This record gives sequence, structure tokens and C-alpha cells, in this order.
Amino acid sequence: MRAWRILAALCALLAACNDEGDPQRAAEVAPDSATPSATAQAVHTTVEALRRSGGGAGGAAGWTAPPSSAHDPGPRPPAGDAGAPYANLPPGLQTAFAAGRKDFIETEGIEEGLGPTMNLDSCGGCHSQPAFGGTSPPENPQIAFATAGGASNKVPAFLSLKGPVREVRFVRNADGSPDGGVHGLFSITGRDDAAGCNLAQPDFAAEQARHNLAFRIPTPLFGSGLIENIPDREIVQNQARSAQTKQALGIRGRPNLLLTSNSISGQPNKNGNDGTIGRFGHKAQNKSLLIFAGEAYNVEMGITNGAFPTERDETPGCEFSTSPNTDMKLDAGTEPAEAISAIDRFTVFMRLLAPPLPSAKVNGATAESLAAGRGVFDEVGCALCHTPSLRTVKNAAVLALRDQPVNLYSDLLLHDMGRGLADGIQQGQAGGREWRSAPLWGLGQRLFFLHDGRTADLRQAIAEHYSEGSEANGVARRFFALPGAQQQDVLNFLRSL
Repeated sequence: MRAWRILAALCALLAACNDEGDPQRAAEVAPDSATPSATAQAVHTTVEALRRSGGGAGGAAGWTAPPSSAHDPGPRPPAGDAGAPYANLPPGLQTAFAAGRKDFIETEGIEEGLGPTMNLDSCGGCHSQPAFGGTSPPENPQIAFATAGGASNKVPAFLSLKGPVREVRFVRNADGSPDGGVHGLFSITGRDDAAGCNLAQPDFAAEQARHNLAFRIPTPLFGSGLIENIPDREIVQNQARSAQTKQALGIRGRPNLLLTSNSISGQPNKNGNDGTIGRFGHKAQNKSLLIFAGEAYNVEMGITNGAFPTERDETPGCEFSTSPNTDMKLDAGTEPAEAISAIDRFTVFMRLLAPPLPSAKVNGATAESLAAGRGVFDEVGCALCHTPSLRTVKNAAVLALRDQPVNLYSDLLLHDMGRGLADGIQQGQAGGREWRSAPLWGLGQRLFFLHDGRTADLRQAIAEHYSEGSEANGVARRFFALPGAQQQDVLNFLRSL
């Protein structure tokens, strides 16, 4: 039996013990007497360190992975393997993709409806790593934007030039009732083109002192059209696969449906109106790309549209554009790309944006290491939540999206990730500790990890999966029980995606 199998068996035994159990006793009854005592003790030390940590509810101050020879090989440099449309699109769709991409990149101004409060002035500013449609870039554009055009904004302490683009939510209102909404980081106050508007920024320092802030970073958009066309039955059928293994590891694998009695069901997360499964956003809170686009345009840039036509802040003297700020232009002539609204163009861009391509060019990794890492990824249980592949419907409106494999490495379900990753916010039917399994395709070029960008180190991101009550605890134990060489293989494989 290979060393990693022995270690995995030990971890399975340890995982079966509750918090009051004796992990040393669990090792003593392990079935393989040939396991070296030093190796067994290393496993105990790792698991006990994880348990004592309680998951690190303080976010970035959470549990640090134990010493190992394994390390994050780092992101691959941009190499043109992301950001392109699907191959062989008909001319009309190519034109629509180009129009959507142009609008997605464009910087918006007051005359387009920017503000009164917002987080940035461009979709592409948030979604640009490693190409437009991706996630946070190496330098945060929010820093320069804060005072652009003469604006009087101060940069909150939780933003930095080399840190991730962030939005912020307040967990609770001043009276203690649930909030959970996005609070715009900046306002148009002081800008040369917004004379007469006077809006104060929220007191982020005071809210941070109250531990009332929850952060999110931009989700990558590559391959979104494929994800949109995965049928609900595929998600549900995948949820039922490997049920015994999932149960043994404590994986429940479901976004919950909150019933009228406030009890929790074991059903996938469903839209409150039509009963279908959500799949976009950190908590799978959005069903479609059109709703995703409309909401982001209003929330992130303050630009009202056909889907979200009401200003988030209606302070008199701070509205400088017609309402909604953007919508269909039925008198635009014969050019379809000009007639449809901005959020429709964004939707087309996201829908036709091809998934990122994997690459074997990982710093210091061999082809053998990548192949071994793929196998260990499956065998320790990572693939139970980060499902390697699902499939689209056979009758998708776009030919390129019909009956296609979706190699996203996600089950699109919500999972209880425990105290360490909890943000205390219910979003749609998702509770305060639940998160969608993040799709891992394109991970090889990402700079920041987890929903709030708390770490840039891939191995630490795996460590953050372990916390009190997390469904990932059993798999985390298995991973950190592996010898450094096997951990390195997994890290190399992930950076190849």
C-alpha cells in the first residue's frame, strides 16, 4: 500500500472521532501495523493543530497550514489561454461578443448614470485577471478611482493597491437586525461632473471595529454560458453520486432550500419564484447571466437598468441621468448591438466567453507530477465537491453550448464551510456559513482565493477549508496528512487548471 493510502486511512479513522475523542487511541487501532510511528505522530499533530484552531473565525488570522516541503508554485503568467469567445461562432454572434466585450471594458461616467454610490466605474476593472472576464488584477483599480475626477472619497483600510478588488456588506444594521446588503465604497461627491451632490461615505472604520463587515471579490466569468446551460437534473443527479463516501467524510453537498417554517431541507438551492436551481455568485444566489449582469451594473456601479430600474441612493441633487440609466434603444436603427441594452450586451459577452484552457506550464512541475496530482485530488475527496465535469443540455440556443462537457470542477451546490469561512449573511436561500463550491477552472492564473480574497497562497486556501463545522474537514485532514511530495502534486495540478 502506498504511503498516501496509509495516511488517508489514518485520517479517516481520526475523522471518525468526535472533538472529545482520543486521536492517539485512534492511531493505536489503525489496521496497518507497518505504519511508521513517526508518520502517525505527524498526522496526529496536524489534526490536533486543525482542531485546536477552531477554523480561525478571524478570517486572515485563521489556522496556518503545518510546515511542509509543499508550496504554492504561484500563478501562471497570462498566456492567451483565457478571454476568447468560443471557436467557430457564426458572424452574428462574433459581432455580438465583440460589442459586449467593448461595453464590458468601457469606463462609465456620470452621464451614463455612474453612482451616486458605487465600487468602481467598469466591469472590466474588476474582472481582468488574467484577461477580461476574469477576477481581481495585480493592482487594485479602486485605489486610483477613489479620487478620480476630483472625488473626495477616502480609501477604506481593507483596500490596498496590491490587494484584491473588494465589495463590502454589512452583516447587521445599527439596530441589530440582519442587513447583508452591499454598501457602496465610494460616492460621486466632489467630482467635477457631479456638482451639488453631497454624500458621505459609510463609516467603514467603525463598522470594521464592530466586526460588521463581510467582503467579496469578483468571481471569474469564463465559461459562464456553459454553466448557465447545465440542466437542474444534472446538478441533482451529481449531488446523489458517491453518497456513501460523502456521508463518511461529512459532506452533505447541498445548497439549502429555506422553507416557510425556517427549517432546512436537503434540496438544492432554488429560485424563490420558479423553483429552479441558482448557480451564479459566491452563494449561487443568481439563476441567470442576465439577472447577474443587471444586478452587478446597479450594485457595483450604481447604474440602473431594465432589470434594476431604481436608484440605490435617491439623494436629491445626486442623479444626473435619465432613469433607468440604460435600457433598450428601440429607435437605434437596424444595428442589433446598439438596440439591445447594456446588460444584454454584457450577458452575450459572458455567455459566449469560452472557459479557460488548462496548461502544463506550471512553475517547477513535471507532467508526471500533474498527472499524479490529478489522481490524488480525486482520491482524497476534493472531487466530491469540486466535481470535475458536468454536461449542458442538448438543445441550448447557441450551438457551441449544446451537449458539451463543462470541466468546471464544481458541483454548483452550497456547502456549510463552518465557522472559519462564515460571513453571517443569508443571501437568497443560502445561510451565513454556506458557499457555492467555487469552480476551479482557471485557478492556475488567479491571484487571490476564497470569497473575500483573504489569501494569495493556494495551500493556505486549502487550510482555510478546515474549521469548526465545515463539511470539508474530512478531506482537509486527508490532504494535510499526505507527504509533502503528494501535497505538491495536488498544488501543481490545481495550478495547471
